[in-house]
Amino acid sequence: MISPKLCIRCKGKLLCGLSYCPILKKNSARHKSVSNIKGNEFVGSSPPSLFVSWTNYPKVQIAPLSPTEVFDTAKFDIPEQWFGLPSEEIISFREQLLRGNKPIDIKAAANPSYELVEMQELAMSTKPTAIDVKLKSTPKSSVSFSERVAPMGPSAPLLKMKLDENPSIPKKIDYAVSDTDLKSTDAVISLYNSGFHISRLHKLLSAGTLGIGKNRKFVPTRYSITAVDSNVSKNLIEEKVKYFQQIGEFQLFHSNYLDNDFWILLIPSSWAFEQLESWFPGSDWAGDAKEPIIAQDHEFYGGRKTYASNITGAYYSARLAVAEFLSIKKRQAAAIVFREIGAGYAMPLGVWQTRENSRNALRQKPLTFSSLELALAFLSRKLKIPMVKYKQESKLLDFLQHQKRLFDF
Repeated sequence: MISPKLCIRCKGKLLCGLSYCPILKKNSARHKSVSNIKGNEFVGSSPPSLFVSWTNYPKVQIAPLSPTEVFDTAKFDIPEQWFGLPSEEIISFREQLLRGNKPIDIKAAANPSYELVEMQELAMSTKPTAIDVKLKSTPKSSVSFSERVAPMGPSAPLLKMKLDENPSIPKKIDYAVSDTDLKSTDAVISLYNSGFHISRLHKLLSAGTLGIGKNRKFVPTRYSITAVDSNVSKNLIEEKVKYFQQIGEFQLFHSNYLDNDFWILLIPSSWAFEQLESWFPGSDWAGDAKEPIIAQDHEFYGGRKTYASNITGAYYSARLAVAEFLSIKKRQAAAIVFREIGAGYAMPLGVWQTRENSRNALRQKPLTFSSLELALAFLSRKLKIPMVKYKQESKLLDFLQHQKRLFDF
């Protein structure tokens, strides 16, 4: 039997040694697509979006996403507009998007064929684009799930694809893509500062459109999401947050969505970040656990040197939300994110949920406290897990409670 603790740490990366994830396979098997798909050739309207798989890396599958009809699909692939929607409505968006899979080597992005260029232009567009798709077979009517990526709809091997109209590509994206001497990280930061959705930047990086020309590669979607969240938040922290004055009081923010309860505690201190996640029995990765399981990752002022392998991609999504908030407020703080995941979150919908839940929490008016003890005492009445268990896992609380401060003398 696979340990639920390993499942929570793995989240579909196959650390168990199996060739498939039993949890993801179970979710896919019980959720059939309701899309009305007939035949294997159609004209659809891409949201716009492009998906790059991670299995068999570096030989991956690239797939434009499109429904089988032309209509306004813009919202189908903009997670920033999904907060507050029920999970079934989000899944219904995604199951209408068909994937026409084409095998490629990731290095093909450095010298793409005409067809690959058109796929890249889909990712560059900010409006739905009509495309003509021909598949090898009728798509399988199932929905696949992932911890990092939004649910994916039916799929089939792609024979050919062409654009039926010119994509709407903003000049700033066109400039970034055309600049073959601009590093991908610098391009991402520049476009983020220009106001583009973080989800748009995920797609651009995944589509191999950014970076030094000869080094460009297609990036699996699950990797591009974490890379962008990580690099943008790191830039905000290093270039802005660490130079700001510390907040003057303890601030507590809250958001609840899709049976995910987020409490974000900001602490008057130099920058540090920690995420504590409690997975309750019945939640997507807890499996057959008999009691809640707590996962933890953190960083102090110097930042992380290794990947946050316990929380995984959700760590960087929440860190981005906190870094954005402090950057806007022009303040510095240490932050602890308490996330409690209930049985109502039975299927993973992607780390966008962590990012948008955290952003929503930080849009609310905070509760303020004069001391850490008072903040934790209040929080202990709100959390389902006893505070003592969080203190046993938390590295940041341990550090703060043992740190001598000038005003203690």
